[in-house]
Order: sequence, then C-alpha cells, then structure tokens
Amino acid sequence: MMGHAGMAATVVRYLRAVGSPTGVERPIDPLPRPDLRAVREDERRPVDPTEFRRVLGHFASGVTIVTAPAPEGESRPAGFACQSFASLSLDPPLVAFMVGRTSATWPRIARAGVFCVNVLGAEQDGLCRDFAVSSSRRPDKFAGVPHAPAPVTGSPRLEGVPAWIDCTIHAVHTGGDHLIVVGRVQAMGTDDEAAAAGPLLFHRGAFGRFTEPRQRP
Repeated sequence: MMGHAGMAATVVRYLRAVGSPTGVERPIDPLPRPDLRAVREDERRPVDPTEFRRVLGHFASGVTIVTAPAPEGESRPAGFACQSFASLSLDPPLVAFMVGRTSATWPRIARAGVFCVNVLGAEQDGLCRDFAVSSSRRPDKFAGVPHAPAPVTGSPRLEGVPAWIDCTIHAVHTGGDHLIVVGRVQAMGTDDEAAAAGPLLFHRGAFGRFTEPRQRP
C-alpha cells in the first residue's frame, strides 16, 4: 500500500501536470477557471447556470468540513466547508469530495497529501459558516475552534463532530470547473453524544435538521 509520501508525490505530480508551482518556498495559487463549453459560440447553452443551481438545490445533502495539517513551510492548517462529499468504495475503503478549481484552500490540502472529513451535526451551522468564508476574509479559520490531530494523518479532527474520516489522497480527477478528490480511508470514528442531535443538512440554500419519520399506525 502506498504511504503518505507516495500519496503526496502523486498529488505533486498532478499539480505539476496542471502547471501549478510545487516548491514549499511559495504558496500554490488556485487553478485557473477552465474555458469549457459544451456548445458552439453561436448555440444556446443547454442549461442555464441559475436554473441548474435551483433544480440541484432540491437534493438535500449533509455538510462537512474538510481539513488538512499545515503544509511544509506553513504554520496554519487548512480547511473548508464542503457539502459535495460521498462514500465511494467499500473495498478498498474510499471516499470522495468535490472542490472548485479556483479554491485557495485545495492547493494547501494537496500539498499536505492527506485530509480529514469532519461530518457536522445539527448545531454546527455556525462552524460551517466560519469555514465557508474565503481565506482572505478569515486567514485563520481554526482560531477558537477546538481540535486534535486525527490518529493517522494528523489532520485536524474538530471537537464535537458526530463523525470523522481520516484519509490519504488516493487520486485526483478533473470534473469541469471542479476537481474530484478521492481519499483512501485510514481511520474513522464517531461521537455518540454529538450524533444524538442529528446531522446538519443543506437544502435549497438553507440549513436544516433531520426529523424522524412518523411511525405508521
């Protein structure tokens, strides 16, 4: 099985392939937005972006915060709020998250080569908002946020989350204006007390909670 160094090397090769700097002496810039078109210039777009967001907003999802330890040469860990997260494979155990190519946080996670997915609970919408802002507006997103190193990768495991998944980066794929990051699960766990409040949900642009279905008579 490939170790942390191998995983990190895979990501570095990817960054080099797309033309991003990889030296630790300077930060990696976000990837440029790709010039993608599914139709010719004289054709109408098949789907309006606003309508795309409106329709897809009907799909309720959970909410996570993806974190990584400080890359070499930096002092602060990385993290961002992410609703595009899913389990991918049972054997081997893989998960995936999607991140915008223009994200300023993703290159820092890529340099670390590892990450931890923190699944948020119903009471943690404020925490989600704190991590959803750009790094330029909130340079230290972890200020005042209790956390401890995840057992294998050392990525920040946030205190009081219902579940966490500790991963090494397994693969990175392009998906239009986003990247699909696949992680190999190295460790995971739950907090039964935190989970009792239920999950934090996101639906049609707003946070919500899960309600137990009524029992049939």
